Amino acid sequence: MQAVIKEARQTLLLAVPIVIGQVGLMLMGVTDSVMIGRVGTVPLAASSFGGGVFNIFFIVGVGLLAPVAIFASRARGAGRHDEAGEYLRHGLFLSFVSGLAEIGLILYLGMHLEWFRQKPEVLAAVNPFFLLIGFSLVPVLAYLALRQFAESMGRPWVPVLVILSGVLLNILLNWVFIYGHLGAPRLGLTGAGISTLISRTLGSLVIFAWLRLDPGMRAAWPRHWLAPLSWERLRRMLAVGLPTAGCLLFEGGAFAAATVMMGWLGAVPLAAHQIALSCAAMTFMVSLGIAMAVGMRTSAAVGAEQHSRLRPIWFGASAIGFTVALASTALFLFFGHAIAVTFISDARVIPVATLLLAVAAVFQIFDGGQVINSAALRGLTDVKVPALITFIAYWIVALPLGYMLGIRGSFGAAGIWMGLAAGLAVAAVVLGARFLRMTRPEGPIGS
Repeated sequence: MQAVIKEARQTLLLAVPIVIGQVGLMLMGVTDSVMIGRVGTVPLAASSFGGGVFNIFFIVGVGLLAPVAIFASRARGAGRHDEAGEYLRHGLFLSFVSGLAEIGLILYLGMHLEWFRQKPEVLAAVNPFFLLIGFSLVPVLAYLALRQFAESMGRPWVPVLVILSGVLLNILLNWVFIYGHLGAPRLGLTGAGISTLISRTLGSLVIFAWLRLDPGMRAAWPRHWLAPLSWERLRRMLAVGLPTAGCLLFEGGAFAAATVMMGWLGAVPLAAHQIALSCAAMTFMVSLGIAMAVGMRTSAAVGAEQHSRLRPIWFGASAIGFTVALASTALFLFFGHAIAVTFISDARVIPVATLLLAVAAVFQIFDGGQVINSAALRGLTDVKVPALITFIAYWIVALPLGYMLGIRGSFGAAGIWMGLAAGLAVAAVVLGARFLRMTRPEGPIGS
């Protein structure tokens, strides 16, 4: 028990700045939703649809860049700081290549959004916003690579300050471009896209400059940016990054598919879905921050060949995550209506959003558990089987159940979210069982 408490304390110390950074990253989307909601229900619904499709591409990039944190942490655990810098250099290469490829796909998809069978008024409003946030992929993925490197090297507060400054800038730019202040035209939803693109671009430039000038990073900062890339490093990164991207895509794609199904029910359920999803995503960022710390710490323990610490790290993080989940559950159950009112004044949307927040309250524990378990497995570079597990949980369980309850059944928007809750529960339980099997004293990691 003492080992668990010790590891939990160290995980919490690393997780706090990461959580703040994650919440700050999500605040940009939440403030967008609040400020767009003041324009009307249709723009809020359009932002939900456009953001949901965009997140599919974003999640793939996040998965591809996950090896930056894994291998940089492992290199640091082994005392090879120069090797950690090389993984940053290769990670930035992946962020540019994958980001540009995904922008090309977004431009093509932007011409065919009618494939998703959304309401005409939503399709009419979404395209400029969708394309603008699409162009932000390269800078936001570069930011993620730089941020994971900083956190892996013990500099987690640098990304926090950058992202919080970006949130404040985004709010200011939203005020200017959404509502038409300081002589700017009133652009509504399109203005939110402009604000996001500017904020994310500046954020990536600032964190690069900051890390470049930080004396504490000199030992790990790449010295030869234009040197030939190592195909062996890229192969190792892709061997972890591609299954991780698949794992995240199965989960994120399920939520995006749920957003599309919600749009079949109409603009009101879609707007309510955006409110509930923004709130659930905000609380999820706390669990995700803990999970990212767990992934780095398990990876560093493997690099230092301290396999006996793996289970205490996981148990301590799980206890922290469970406590956070209980607080989120209480928040959504008791203050759901008050939360919904802060987003929108449409009397048709508020009760639906309140109901969805109640469903979100139920799956908080499972959502936190599955992301912590998944990150712990990534720290062991176990990614292929977890990808299969998440596919089954979200695409065999969650989406078919949500479709049967919400579209074919009588539960409507709440039924779609019930399906998501079931998928999260399956993922949490099975991934947790796999981590315990992988870390047995006689198992593949502990042996």
